[in-house]
Amino acid sequence: MTQVTDTEATLPTRAELVAGLVSAMANPPRSPILRSPADDGIAFSDVFFPAMDGVTIEGWFIPADSDRLIIANHPIWANRYGFPGHLKPYSDAWEVSGNNIEVNFMPDYKHLHEAGYNILAYDLRNFGQSAAGSGGAIGNGIREYRDVIGSLRYVRSHPGLKNMKIGLLSRCCGMNATMVGMSKHPEEFEDVRAIVAPQPISLSAFYRTILGHMGMPDALPEVADALRRATSMELKDMDMPQYAMAVDIPTLLLQVRDDTLTTPDDVQAIFDAMPTDRKDLIWVEGTNRRFDGYNYLPENPQPMLDWFKRFVA
Repeated sequence: MTQVTDTEATLPTRAELVAGLVSAMANPPRSPILRSPADDGIAFSDVFFPAMDGVTIEGWFIPADSDRLIIANHPIWANRYGFPGHLKPYSDAWEVSGNNIEVNFMPDYKHLHEAGYNILAYDLRNFGQSAAGSGGAIGNGIREYRDVIGSLRYVRSHPGLKNMKIGLLSRCCGMNATMVGMSKHPEEFEDVRAIVAPQPISLSAFYRTILGHMGMPDALPEVADALRRATSMELKDMDMPQYAMAVDIPTLLLQVRDDTLTTPDDVQAIFDAMPTDRKDLIWVEGTNRRFDGYNYLPENPQPMLDWFKRFVA
């Protein structure tokens, strides 16, 4: 009779590994907002507004003496501040990939504010201080697009903001949501002048890459089935090139080329699908940590500032 050791008995099964992968992206824990613009001496106010479907979205408004406004959102796991990946338990899921570092968006807001932009930064549904929505499941953009449209409607309905020139700083899931929104409701984006978009991602590219690292390259159908059962959403609907075909305004993408959590082919396909000829793609070199891509613009703001100056100012 084969004897099972204690170590073997505690190893997760294939089904448990698949369920864990799905849970990590579809039902991640909320992370705290650890910083605010006040840390840099920047005045701001707390705001809230309804998403397109009525979910309450919480955010900050940072005023400036201009007619230019940047609306900013964030990746999965994060919030308007960033992500406390340097602290447990938030670092636990990211240690294996080396992404157990802090993501801090405060410098983004400081750079934009100093350049004369008003800023609206908000938490997507199910993150930060925004309300739960869509059954509490994360849709990698296919539900969160309602929050992007809600932010635009809030600006247009606000007497002090409705005449602003608008640019979007849409990060990761936030850019996914922006592209989905543009695909479903292009009329809502007619007055958006430009987008800066760090690291949009197709969820199948993420899962396929991680499964390869785990020695389970054939498990993507199992992940798709588990995702469907957990969220009532389809993995194929979370692939972004199909929505990028609606992006017809000036867009700057950036991506860590050697990102261990995805492949460069995915972002290249998103970029290639965009019909606008006013687009650019920055490859972040010298690292394989995805989170370094989120910290790239806070540390190297000039490409963002130049893009917005070109198209929004």
